[in-house]
Order: sequence, then structure tokens, then C-alpha cells
Amino acid sequence: MSNRYPLWKNLLLIFLLLVGLVYASPNLFGDDPAIQVSPKHGLNISEETLNSIKQILDTDGFATKKIDLSKQNILIRFQDTDTQLKAQDVIKNILGDNYTVALNLAPATPTWLNAIGAIPMKLGLDLRGGVHFLLDVDIDSVITHHQQGNVSAIMTALHEKNIRYTDVGIVPKDNSILLSFRESIQKDAAMAYLPSQFPELLFSEIDSLHVSAAFKPAALQNIRQAALEQTMMTLRNRVNELGVSEAIVQQQGADRVSVDLPGIQDTAYAKEILGGTATLEFHLQDIINDPSVAKNSGINPIGSSLYSSDQGPILLKNQIVLTGNSITDAFASFDTETGKPDVVIRLGGGGERLFHHITSQNVGKPMATVYIETNIETQLVNGQKVKVQKKTARVINVAIINSALGNNFQITGLAQQESRNLALLLRAGALPAAINYEEERTVGPTLGQENIHKGILSIEAALVIVILFMAMYYRLFGVIADIALLSNLVLLVALLSLLGATLTLPGIAGIVLTLGMAVDANVLIFERIREELRNGATPQASIYAGYERALVTIVDANVTTLIVAMVLFSIGTDAVKGFAVTLTLGILTSMLTAVMFTRAIVNYYYGSKSHLKQISIGI
Repeated sequence: MSNRYPLWKNLLLIFLLLVGLVYASPNLFGDDPAIQVSPKHGLNISEETLNSIKQILDTDGFATKKIDLSKQNILIRFQDTDTQLKAQDVIKNILGDNYTVALNLAPATPTWLNAIGAIPMKLGLDLRGGVHFLLDVDIDSVITHHQQGNVSAIMTALHEKNIRYTDVGIVPKDNSILLSFRESIQKDAAMAYLPSQFPELLFSEIDSLHVSAAFKPAALQNIRQAALEQTMMTLRNRVNELGVSEAIVQQQGADRVSVDLPGIQDTAYAKEILGGTATLEFHLQDIINDPSVAKNSGINPIGSSLYSSDQGPILLKNQIVLTGNSITDAFASFDTETGKPDVVIRLGGGGERLFHHITSQNVGKPMATVYIETNIETQLVNGQKVKVQKKTARVINVAIINSALGNNFQITGLAQQESRNLALLLRAGALPAAINYEEERTVGPTLGQENIHKGILSIEAALVIVILFMAMYYRLFGVIADIALLSNLVLLVALLSLLGATLTLPGIAGIVLTLGMAVDANVLIFERIREELRNGATPQASIYAGYERALVTIVDANVTTLIVAMVLFSIGTDAVKGFAVTLTLGILTSMLTAVMFTRAIVNYYYGSKSHLKQISIGI
């Protein structure tokens, strides 16, 4: 009896190992300290900017390793972090506020590996470092917005019941609603009717003509929690759009959200994307009045407002034709006729009928797209710091309405990066309230390097102990198992790199556990071979029986572990999910290497020996 694999199977295993070596190798090259220069407002990098940076770096004696140029950014690589930090200040002073100059760690992977998609694993915040943001959510503005809706609803309800009132408005001090009546009989009618229509509000009589309405504590808590959950969901969407894996977005206290971005490439860009409350409004252009007159006089025509655009001041009608809330999808593309960047918009959130009606009534007239950003600023008022909202609106596009617009249309006139940013923000969704950066902390490379060193040391220690034990206890078969174990590590790292997974300390723990579990399968196989030999079977028959009969047990054990890993991934936190992903991939690679790789080597060494008398498998 002989044990042999067909040639195609041996070649397939060799091919898989070679591919694994190629795609795992980028993790050996490390990172270069780098500076990333990105233009703001979607501009492109010019040769003049690049030459200015090169000139100042040469003049001040900053040795660069390599400079990569693209339309969107310049990546300058340095030999050490000291040079990187000093060069950042110099470059900032040259370029001013029109460019973002961010510290970066750029993979030192050779170009030919990058060309075939071989990139190193991403490292989590606990390994590589990164940025931690603590964001303050303006919950009060959300509550005010809800009360404004209640004011309109209360006025409508009173009107439908013919209950006369003199005024319904919000009291800024506590966000309550004050209702005023001419007669007490009208007030009594309102008190009898409104509580059943607005169960979230607590109505209280102030006097014979006034009623106060405030949110009940439970309703107020629901609004706060809903606003925070929507904020976290939107931030997670935006983090995903940024391409940051294993990011942690979680609630901190009653009105704060923390965001951890491991290995972020561009800190300033991340802040711009995370904090942007960008949305769109579409307005018809006022073509009757002169915008320069309105700008010089400071008085807007009735029904119109003055906006800024790249072409100068422009007057737009106050009526909002469409808002960003109606947009369900947006993606950057290129116009098929002109080849220029655009943003394709899809509607479905309400307001489409009005949009279609107005555009059909104004064919041939210009309509403007207004880009609105909302941020929180801290100002000193009477010696105290007060947070105020600041809205910035600018016209990004003016186009002639050629026909009535439906649920799909394009926004043109944008730079390529600007179209990407706008599509990203619209696709991820608008934040329910403005946010303020209460804290920004960068995790330095010292902590990351220390954790990486300890993690690698744990893997090395586990490997050495297992390799020595297997070699001493199972002799040649143990050495074969050690070769398969190293192959398992190579394939696992290659898979993590190919899938773009983020390696964290829990992920390293998963790798260590995988290495220990991988030899379990070989122990089962080798002990079965020993048992067959003790029962008098020939070496060839023992090898065959060992692999065939131990396979069922190995599969059962790995399937149960795989189920546990899936449960951990489905209900665990981000750190636990990282462990589960590594463990799942490790189980798959272990089944391949511990069973098929070792059997291929054993078959190659012993399979052709028909009169085999003994094998080197220890006692």
C-alpha cells in the first residue's frame, strides 16, 4: 500500500504557499514616518506647490526618503520621526491655511508588491496608535427643534378645534412652550383637548389665560438617547466611508460620543468628515435684482437672500425647492458628455413632488445648489464661554433647468475631491445636531511599538515552545508538523492582509491561540498512527488510517470552535470581534496546513516506499 497525492494537488498546495508568502511579506517592511499634504476645498495639488516644498526642505537640510505626488495629495517620506516632526512645522508655515499638513505612517512596501495588491495589515489603535476624539453633541438644539415642531402641531390642533389663542411660542430659558389665550374658557378647552393629542408633553396652568407645556422626563430622555444613537450611527457610517477598520464609536455620558480611529491617515480630513453637518438646499436664482446692489447696500430684496459663490455674490429666492433630507443616495461620478466630475443624486426621502412641480414651472431658469455646514464655536459672552452654532452657506453650483427633474439628477461644477467629499457626507447622512471637539488625543508610537513588541514576543515564544516540543516528541513527524505550523502563520497573515483586517492585541491573542490549536490536529493524527502501529498495522497502512480516521474528530472540534467564534463576532464588542475574526481565519488555515500540508510532505517522503519497515514518529 502506498500513500500519494496526485501531482495537481501537490502543485496547488505549493502555489497556495507561494501566494501566502507574497501577500504576507509586506508586513516585514514596516512603515516610513511621513507627512501628507492635502489641499482644502477639493483643490488639486500643483507642481508649483510641490516645488516650493522641495525647495524649502532642501534649503533647511531635511533629508527625504521619497516624495509621492498625486492630484489629491503629496506624501513626503522621511528616515526618522525627528525629521518628520520638524519638517511639519516648516511646511505648515509655507503653505498656510489652504492646505492640511498631517503626520502619517506610510507603508514601506515595495512598488511591485503594491501593484499586485499586496499591502500590510492595518494595526489597531492599541498597536499602531491613532487619534481619539471626544465629541460634545448639541442636544439642546435637537430638543428645540422638536419643540418647534410641537408649536406648529399645537397651533394646527387648536385651529382644527376652533380654540382661539393669542400666541404659541417657545420659552428659550427652558425650551418649554407658552400658550396664551384671550379668555379662560378657551384656555380650559385647550387643557381638556391637548394632553390627549400630545402625550409626550406635560401641560400646566400658569394662570387663567396662560398654559405651559414641557417635555415629560421620559420623553426628554428618549429624545436625548435617540439623538445620540443617530449621531453614533452617522459617525459609524462616515468612519466606514473613510475606510478606517475597527474604529470604536461609543457613547460617553449623557451628551458625548467618543471615536477612536486607529492608524488614521489624515487627522484634519477625518475631523472635517466626522464633524461636518453638511447638507444641501436647492433655490431658484433671483434674476431680476442685482446682487452687487444688495451687497453694497446691505439690504436684500423681499423674498431673496444674498449668498457667496466662486463667481462672486449671488441672489437666491428664499423658497427651498429641495433639502438634503430628501436625498437617499449620492455618489461621485463623471459626466458622460463633458467628462468632468459630478455627484449623482437619488431622491426618495419626501419632497420629490414639490421639486418636480417647481422645476417643471421654471424650465430655462437657473437653479442654485447651496452647500450648508453647521459647526459649534465657543465665544466669550460677559466673561463666560458660550457655545453657539455657526452656519456657513455657499453656492457650489448654478445650472439652467433644462427639463422637469425627477428622482435622479446630477450636480456638476465641482472639483474631483470636492465631489467625493460631498457624496460621502450626503451618503453617510446628516448629523442630527452640531458637534464640538471637546478632546483630541493622539496615541503616540511609543505605546504602539511597546505593544507590538510584546505581541510579537508572545507569538515567538509560543512558536518556539511548540516547535521544540513537537520535534522532540514526534521526531521527523514533529518537524513536518512544525513546517505546517509556520505555513499556517504565513497563510493567516496573508489572509488578514488581503481582507484588510485590522490587527489589535485581541487579534494577536487569536493568532497565539490558533498556533496552539493547529498542532492539536497533528497530535490527533500522529497518536492515531502510533496506535495503528502498536496494533500491528504496516507503516503505510498506519499513515493512511491516521489521517483518514482522525479527520472526523478534527472537523468536529474545529466546527464547534468555529460556532463559538461566530457567536463572539455577532454579539461581542469591537475588540472581541477582532479576536473572533482572527480565530475564524486561523481555524480555516489550520485545517489546510495541519491536515493537507503535513500529509503532502509525509506522502512525498514515505509514500513511494512500498516496503517501508519503520517511520520516525517517536515512541
